[in-house]
Amino acid sequence: MLTPAEKAEYEKQMLQRANRDARDGSAEADVARAYNELWFDRGKKVVGSGRTSLIVDPPDGRVPPLTPEAQKKDDAVRAYAKLHPADGPEDRALAERCILWPSAGPPMLPGAYNNNYQIVQGPGYVVILVEMIHDARVIPIDGPTDGRPHLPQNIRQWMGDPRGHWEGDTLVVESTNFTDKTRDLGAGMGRSTFRGTDEGLRLTERFRRVDPATILYSFTVDDPTAFTKPWTAEIPMTKSPGPLFEYACHEGNYGMMGILAGARAAEKKAEGAHGQP
Repeated sequence: MLTPAEKAEYEKQMLQRANRDARDGSAEADVARAYNELWFDRGKKVVGSGRTSLIVDPPDGRVPPLTPEAQKKDDAVRAYAKLHPADGPEDRALAERCILWPSAGPPMLPGAYNNNYQIVQGPGYVVILVEMIHDARVIPIDGPTDGRPHLPQNIRQWMGDPRGHWEGDTLVVESTNFTDKTRDLGAGMGRSTFRGTDEGLRLTERFRRVDPATILYSFTVDDPTAFTKPWTAEIPMTKSPGPLFEYACHEGNYGMMGILAGARAAEKKAEGAHGQP
């Protein structure tokens, strides 16, 4: 936990570090900070509890180690990515390909911007509209006698197959049927958080309103073939009066074309440097 003085100092440092209008005259700063501060609506305070980790279980606030087999697979993926960073679009992150961002999840993880959600409840369903990119999570809610089964195991989805139910004042959503292609969803909590997750992932999310302006969102990752034990994180979600705006990620995805064209140019330059035709 941070002390009040540490919270104030940390908030000051983060606002200074994140300031996109700061320039040092280098070309790298101009490119890396292409979006200036006008486009960001940042939070200016750390969570009220002063916790230094989203992870509440294990108590040390750290993601448990991968299993030996998962670590072996993860090492192989990293080695391949180092040698083949951009052979094709499939080698790039899901976010760069405008397929899925950590803010959509699940689990729904905070990113640099566009972290808003609109939650709508109707008969038999809850829908979570995600501001970032384009996703709307449609979650069937089981009644006392419903008990709808998950999809067959051979059907896999980017965001899993969710089933929700109420436990008192808490909405509980259990998702299965994930694909191992969502390994890079850890960007919101540190690059390596979800590396190693696979089709065996069972994710349990909980939504509980703790006051008129706050929903406590928590999730538990249970993937025995990936992690040595389950782990749980918590994120407070604060009500916002503003509307959600469309985020058009794709629009031809010119950035992806630039990435692949740059990779081909770098390969050609390397071939020339080695005297190859």
